[in-house]
Amino acid sequence: MPAPAIRSPLPSFATTAINTRIAFLVELATRLHKYGASSPRLEMAISGSAQRIGLTADVWSSPTAIIISFADLAHGEESRLAQVTQVIRLLPGDVNLDKLCRADEIADRVIAGELDLRDGFRLLRALELPDTPRQQASVIISYGLSAAAIDALFLHSSWVDLCVAAVVGLIIGAITILSGTRPRLQVASDAICAMVATLVAILFSAFVLPLAIKSVVLAGLIVLVPGMSLTTAVREISSQHLVAGMARMAGAMSTLLKLTFGTVAATQICAVLGVQPRDFALPALPPWMDYPALLVAAIAFAMLFRAAWRDWPAVIFAVIVGYAATRLGGTVFVNLPGAPFGVFLGGLLLSALANVYARYAGRPGAVIREPGILLLVPGSVGFRSVSYLLDRNATLGFDSTVLLVTILISLVAGLMFGELLIAPRRSL
Repeated sequence: MPAPAIRSPLPSFATTAINTRIAFLVELATRLHKYGASSPRLEMAISGSAQRIGLTADVWSSPTAIIISFADLAHGEESRLAQVTQVIRLLPGDVNLDKLCRADEIADRVIAGELDLRDGFRLLRALELPDTPRQQASVIISYGLSAAAIDALFLHSSWVDLCVAAVVGLIIGAITILSGTRPRLQVASDAICAMVATLVAILFSAFVLPLAIKSVVLAGLIVLVPGMSLTTAVREISSQHLVAGMARMAGAMSTLLKLTFGTVAATQICAVLGVQPRDFALPALPPWMDYPALLVAAIAFAMLFRAAWRDWPAVIFAVIVGYAATRLGGTVFVNLPGAPFGVFLGGLLLSALANVYARYAGRPGAVIREPGILLLVPGSVGFRSVSYLLDRNATLGFDSTVLLVTILISLVAGLMFGELLIAPRRSL
């Protein structure tokens, strides 16, 4: 939806009941939250939309709640004395690019007068339909493809490691889908997934073929590692959304601890049962595997983020450009710190491209930005740092933590400078 612009409300909205306008905006805020909009962008979108339909909206958003105070612009300054406040309690959202774009399109059509507010409200409610079995299967497959692609791109393991990582990813995807409709399983799903991934890797290495166990486990769990949440948290903190940023940071650290606990628990179970893993590296994949692995990763992220078919080329392009820019920054500019500068360059380019895409395609920039930075976020570094600390290896744990902070700062700085380079015209 367009960025906020102060203008007089359209006549059709001025005569619409305030409760109808508030209901539409509350539903829109709920949808944007559920489909992965960050707190600053959600607040900007709702405030801008409220002005366009004759209301003022003071919005406060966090990962688990939204509070909005509405007032009617038609009543002038006196409206501040008659505010209506809505409190919405929500679970943390997941990125769903298709539904995010559809919610954005509905809001645009309502603001433009093409849809009645009540029709817009009903269309937003209709987005709540549960995933079909085909969509659930697509998500499960995306977990397996992501695990295999990450194993080939970053961990450079063997063919055996890649295949086992893909199988582990499929299992993790199935557990994640099952936990979506089982609240008690959902609470512990991260730890359960980590335990299952570690058990599968250890048992396979002990009784079938040796593996690089840590690489296989990390690749299998890569989708669950909260690198995106950490990045979003730092972005929110840097934009002065302190409560939302710290809450998201705490949630990400909680996920890291649950994943690490699951791997440690599975290792101890195998030790008690006398299962001895054969942990050593087999011959690595050939260098040319990076290219098909990058394409597979891009397709997997399009499936993982549930992008619409029309957005697949944009998602694939964003993933490839982000990875290429990061590699370029880490190899060409040899006089600068390789990984952090490469991540900064990738973040800057993706942020600018997202704003260009939003400006000329009329679609949310999240289509470019969210999947594009997924290969840049330092989730695996955070997982390793917590693992080292639990293993009482303080030196490696501290070094990994410093690297995590450095990469996070570089990525967020790149995203911020990208928005300065090309100003966003849309709130999402």
